Amino acid sequence: MRLVRWTPDDLLRRLDDVVAVYGEAMGYRADLLEARRGYIATHVRRPGFRAVASLTAEGHLAGFGYGYLGGPGQWWHDQVWRALHPDARRRWLTDCFEVVELHVRPPAQGHGLGAGQLRALLTMAEGATTLLSTPEADEQTSRAWRLYRRFGFVDLLRDFHFPGDERPFGVLGRDLPLPAPTPPPRS
Repeated sequence: MRLVRWTPDDLLRRLDDVVAVYGEAMGYRADLLEARRGYIATHVRRPGFRAVASLTAEGHLAGFGYGYLGGPGQWWHDQVWRALHPDARRRWLTDCFEVVELHVRPPAQGHGLGAGQLRALLTMAEGATTLLSTPEADEQTSRAWRLYRRFGFVDLLRDFHFPGDERPFGVLGRDLPLPAPTPPPRS
């Protein structure tokens, strides 16, 4: 497995694979996936766009992640902005990299791909903070929630409902940059 940085054109060339991984990971219906295809295609042109992909030795897509700088007029940003207290808006949304998608095919989960993708994205990210949303789940059993907690994400909103999705979401944030990795102890 290799982790690679993707340009906007790289992601667009593999859009069918990206949508398939997204659908598998999120369990979304086919009609919803078609709508996501259009959103993803427009996201690649947003300021600060960064993307990564986990590829098998054969070049198959096992996972991907991307994000960009959030700002007024963007749907997700505006939904979260309206729900946050004014002090939290200033703190979290003023200079924010939004992790828009981070997914690994279910059979490839549990092997560190998501952590590698998230670390790479956040290392490349511009901004003073980073935010993401994830479906509410049991934090002890959900791989996604455990991953975000390991990376130091804190709760900004819980049981939040985005228009058009009946599921509740958590909106999480953390400061950037990531701390430098701790070197292993000398033997």
